[in-house]
Amino acid sequence: MAKITASVYTSHVPAIGVALDLGKTQEPYWQPLFAGYEPSKQWMRDNRPDVIFLVYNDHATAFSLEVIPTFAIGCAAEFEPADEGWGPRPVPKVIGHPELASHIAQSVIQQDFDLTIVNKMPVDHGLTVPLSLMCGELDPQTQAWPCPVIPFHVNVVQYPVPSGRRCFQLGQAIRKAVESYDEPLKVQIWGTGGMSHQLQGPRAGLINREWDNAWLDQLIADPKACSETPHIDYVREAGSEGIELVMWLIARGAMADVAGGPVPTVKHRFYHVPASNTAVGHLILENNS
Repeated sequence: MAKITASVYTSHVPAIGVALDLGKTQEPYWQPLFAGYEPSKQWMRDNRPDVIFLVYNDHATAFSLEVIPTFAIGCAAEFEPADEGWGPRPVPKVIGHPELASHIAQSVIQQDFDLTIVNKMPVDHGLTVPLSLMCGELDPQTQAWPCPVIPFHVNVVQYPVPSGRRCFQLGQAIRKAVESYDEPLKVQIWGTGGMSHQLQGPRAGLINREWDNAWLDQLIADPKACSETPHIDYVREAGSEGIELVMWLIARGAMADVAGGPVPTVKHRFYHVPASNTAVGHLILENNS
C-alpha cells in the first residue's frame, strides 16, 4: 500500500521565485534565506518521494473571483506554470499522477469532504516556488521535477475560508485515502503559504516573529490544539494573509501520530524575516512508521 513518509511546510512568497529566476539568490538580501533551504535540498535528494501531494492556494490565476472552490484537487496528467502577469516562471511543467489523485478524490469525497475535481489548471507561484526551494533550480528545456505532483488548492483568498479544524480533519482523510491505494508509493504531503504577513491596509508589512514561532512549536507538539486556533487570531496576530497557515494543518493532519502512530522526527526547521514583506517559515517532519 502507499504511505505518507514525510510532510514539508514552507512559505511560497512570489518574490522568492523572482529572486530565483533573476539569479539573485547570492545577493546579501536573499542569501540568508536561500541558505536556510540548502539542508532541505539535500534532504530531498536523499528522500526522493514517488509522489508529492502539494497543498497551496491559487492566486486568482486558475480561479477568478467568479468561481472559487474551497478545496480542489488536480487530476490531470500535467499542469503548465501559470502566467501571473509577467509571463510563466521558467520552470518545468508539473507532471501529475491522475491515478492516485482520482483515488484520493474518490476516498475523500466518500469520507464526506466535498472536493472540486480539476482536469485542467495552470499552477502559480503558490506551487512552483515551494518546488524550486526544495528541488533547486531546473532548466525547463532539459530537466523535470523529481517526481509527479498532485496539486491541491485551498481557498484562503476570499472569505469564507475553511477552518483550521476542517483542514486538520481533511489531512486525516487524505492519509486514509493514500494508505488505501494499492501500490507501494512513497508520498510526501506539503503544506504551503504563510507565515505572518499582511499586504494591504494600515498594517501592511506586519510580521510577528514571536507568534509565528509559537504557532510552529504547537504545530509540531500539539497539532490538534493548533488546529483549534480561531480565524480571528490568525488575522490579529499574523495579518490578513496569515490565514494561509491553515493549509499547513492539512499536511500535519496526515501524519501518523495524529492517528495514534509514533511522533514524527523534526528533520529541519527554519525561520527568516523578511522576504519581501513576509515572514518565511519552513519545517520538515518525517514519519517513523
